[in-house]
Amino acid sequence: MLKTMTPAIQAARALYDRTRTEKFALGAFNIDNQETLIAVARAAAAKKAPVLVEVSAGEVEAMGLANIRTLVDNYNAEYGIQMFINLDHAPTIQDAKAGIDAGFEFIHIDISQANHDASVADIIAATKDIVAYAKTTGALVESEPHYFGGSSKDHTETIDYDEIKKWFTKPAEALEFVQATGIDTFAAAIGNLHGNYPVPKQLDLELLQQIRDALPCAISLHGNSDTPEDQVRKAVSIGVSKININSELRHAFRVNLEKALHDHPDESAVVKLMPGVIEAVQAVVEEHIDIFGSARAN
Repeated sequence: MLKTMTPAIQAARALYDRTRTEKFALGAFNIDNQETLIAVARAAAAKKAPVLVEVSAGEVEAMGLANIRTLVDNYNAEYGIQMFINLDHAPTIQDAKAGIDAGFEFIHIDISQANHDASVADIIAATKDIVAYAKTTGALVESEPHYFGGSSKDHTETIDYDEIKKWFTKPAEALEFVQATGIDTFAAAIGNLHGNYPVPKQLDLELLQQIRDALPCAISLHGNSDTPEDQVRKAVSIGVSKININSELRHAFRVNLEKALHDHPDESAVVKLMPGVIEAVQAVVEEHIDIFGSARAN
């Protein structure tokens, strides 16, 4: 049974509806630590844009669900922004339910992360369980009927599109999945892929239009680091509501941390090394906010 929604979840649902009518996408930016969170919050404030911060199992283990919730609430109050939390690629039903209990506004259930060979029936059953459980808070649920490839790192190999096209979303099957589960967001596969690659990703925008025409719910795109800007803008205009960025943030963080360590070899106060790192990550977030059309959407 649905409890009274918190103001944050009410606001998240209202905002998500606006992405469809006003044709902008919410940037969903992965955070690894407090410094990354500060960068996202400052970018949101500078652009007057609503954002999602997202954490996967590794970040949850490192930072803790309750700590993440409190940090986001604190920075929302400090910067006067709308920043919501997405639990990204929750690999088990238990993990997804824990995110709902922690008050996360968005939940992505993805049992194929733990079991790449999970059947569609298994994925549907787990997703239905989370959709039902999410009614206790009103959290928005995201899922897809297959494993999503790649990894959030800098890859040296090129993209084998003949292979990944095997996993492209089929509009009719996507509709069956949405109808069977009742999800709020379908994670589409149209050439988007986790990680950075030495060649640009190529989105099948005609397929995306077919998916958009077929589905009643919101659509998300995972794995959009280093995707050509014109393709991302077109995807937004077609009607994508949520776009995930992770690898570009991690790359900016690492490169600029290495630079800070090189430039200040005798500095052991880590906090003094962070200003340039935070600024670099913030710049990446701001660039994507502009591309997604969400600036001044608060």
